[in-house]
Amino acid sequence: MTVGVPRRIAAEFLGSAGLAVVVIGSGIAAQQLSTDVGLQLLENALVTALGLTVLILVFAPLSGAHFNPVVTAVDALLGTRPWADVVRYLPAQVAGCVAGAVLANLMFGLDAISWSATDRVTWPHLLAEVVATAGLVVVIFALVRTGRAALAAPAVGAYIGAAYFFTSSTSFANPAITVGRMFSDTFAGIAPGSVPGYLAAQLVGGLVGWLAVRAFFPARTEDAVA
Repeated sequence: MTVGVPRRIAAEFLGSAGLAVVVIGSGIAAQQLSTDVGLQLLENALVTALGLTVLILVFAPLSGAHFNPVVTAVDALLGTRPWADVVRYLPAQVAGCVAGAVLANLMFGLDAISWSATDRVTWPHLLAEVVATAGLVVVIFALVRTGRAALAAPAVGAYIGAAYFFTSSTSFANPAITVGRMFSDTFAGIAPGSVPGYLAAQLVGGLVGWLAVRAFFPARTEDAVA
């Protein structure tokens, strides 16, 4: 179906806000319900995997359900999306994640904005973000370019849920949600001082993923959802 630009931008904003609510809200709930950090991370990862799958299924027919500036940029680099969408989507994705963080805080009776104090920057964490982001890009575009785009929602949800555990950074893999998570000093938060390093690592990971997709899946058999 043909979807106008305002509806596509709104879909990216709402989907990104929903993603932040899922990630941060489930982190707050896990922190309140459990004392074991491993169990808290498992709860956070499981809810994120399920929630992200649902959000992609809901918004994919409207905007492609990126919720992630790196995914949008790689889509444009591969020639399946106009660069104008990168310009349109990026502010909506970041604003949506910030709005979602504020909403999650308010739902649990916290201050609307509470800057995170969780410092996450180490070289292993940054390497993990490169790996997490590159892997996410490969998962998405390998499916799209081999005619299996319908599997993207569960595949992305499963990948992110798993990456919470197989990466030391717990797989942010998304500049927009990284910015959003600054606004909540809770389990899923990240200190503002850690954000630039994560953004740089995610951009590098996006480029690595793009190169891998071009190398292994050079022929596009199905365009990205408009």
